[in-house]
Amino acid sequence: MSFLAQSAAANPWFSWAYLRTNADTIRALAVEHLSLTVEAVALAVVIGMPLAVLAYWVRPLTGPILASAGVLYTIPSLGLFSFIVPIFGLSRRTVLTGLVLYALLLVIRSAVTGLSQVPADVKEAASAMGYGRLSRLLRVELPLALPAVVTGVRLATVSTVALVTVGVLVGRGGFGQLIIGGFWNNFHKAPIAAGAVLCILLAVLLDLLLAGVGRLLTPWRRTGAGA
Repeated sequence: MSFLAQSAAANPWFSWAYLRTNADTIRALAVEHLSLTVEAVALAVVIGMPLAVLAYWVRPLTGPILASAGVLYTIPSLGLFSFIVPIFGLSRRTVLTGLVLYALLLVIRSAVTGLSQVPADVKEAASAMGYGRLSRLLRVELPLALPAVVTGVRLATVSTVALVTVGVLVGRGGFGQLIIGGFWNNFHKAPIAAGAVLCILLAVLLDLLLAGVGRLLTPWRRTGAGA
């Protein structure tokens, strides 16, 4: 057996032994990765939806709001964390703040798009029935914009799952800990592959879950597709 073959056999990309030995660590990192993702996306929705409604109601603010969120999204993660660390230190809040700022654009843009696509005759009919601005938003416009909103949340979730790994820069990176640990440990392939694959699986599972929630919240779309 050649030296290269021996090296590959001694350092495989997949190892059941590694997974069994480090099962507790992997579970802890999975919980951290999932909790950071869920909290960041939830906060992005809580902050982003009012901003989207404001941009929808006050059209001159649409450009500045989307542009500001877009600027935040384009800042390199290393640079963004460098600005946040002096405020929160090397803490979980640093990672969470960065993740929320990155998710805002996807949430706001999708919500504004969905609200803007509500047909004018539907809004006129709602106004004629006595709906005020707020009640029309809550009972007519938001339900019709819900598919676009769900799409934005799905995109933000998948993006956040990937970005959580960057939190390893401040010691809170979920599966990113496995990946960087493999690089530090003489390029140990098993943890690198495990971190990458688990990150992908988590993104796929959360995306499928949100897709299912979206279908449950918009039964009229299923009826229309069947017809």
